[in-house]
Amino acid sequence: MFRGKKYQDAAKQIEKNTQYDAAEGFGLICKTASAKFDETVELHVKLGVDSRHADQQVRGAIVLPNGTGKTARVLVFAKGDKADAAREAGADYVGEMDMVEKIQKENWFDFDVVVASPDMMGVVGRLGKALGPKGLMPSPKAGTVTPDVAKAVKEVKAGKVEYRLDKTNIIHCPIGKVSFGPEKLTENFNALMGAIVKAKPAAAKGQYIKSCVAASTMGPGVKMNTAKL
Repeated sequence: MFRGKKYQDAAKQIEKNTQYDAAEGFGLICKTASAKFDETVELHVKLGVDSRHADQQVRGAIVLPNGTGKTARVLVFAKGDKADAAREAGADYVGEMDMVEKIQKENWFDFDVVVASPDMMGVVGRLGKALGPKGLMPSPKAGTVTPDVAKAVKEVKAGKVEYRLDKTNIIHCPIGKVSFGPEKLTENFNALMGAIVKAKPAAAKGQYIKSCVAASTMGPGVKMNTAKL
């Protein structure tokens, strides 16, 4: 795979087989980020579980102490008082069947997170094929199916991220922007890793965290030391 000169220069500063402590690792990421935009820093955590088994799923959500650096656009399925409360809490879009039809007919996806009150799940269920593959289907585990839609909207706006295993048993999750600097990125990293460790399934055997790599959008990966976790 061909990599540009900036990437290669950045990669030279990172020792491939070294596992860096968080502060040093994020320091390197911030130093080597060379794009003209504020790159997102993402964490890739490989777990020693088998996501094919229901009792080894790892999924949840956490509000990062310093947010993600991006304001998520929230679509809420609710009616009556709950719809009003969602609007007051800052939801970008609120609706019922009208939103279902907009997504189905117009292929509209101008939102990052979907929140629904439990009584609306019958309606939202019709969007399973559209929302599911994009990872947008609301779920009680992620706190996005809830009677308190206003609270859910506020948490998302405050920098709540959802983490879940993909088919290869890896969690990919943004933890901020390069402009945050090493200190804030470390705080977010510790919060997310703490949540993943707490979410360890009882059925998981052997080494739980196999590897952890952090990288900015355009930069090389940095291996993180997770021994202390």
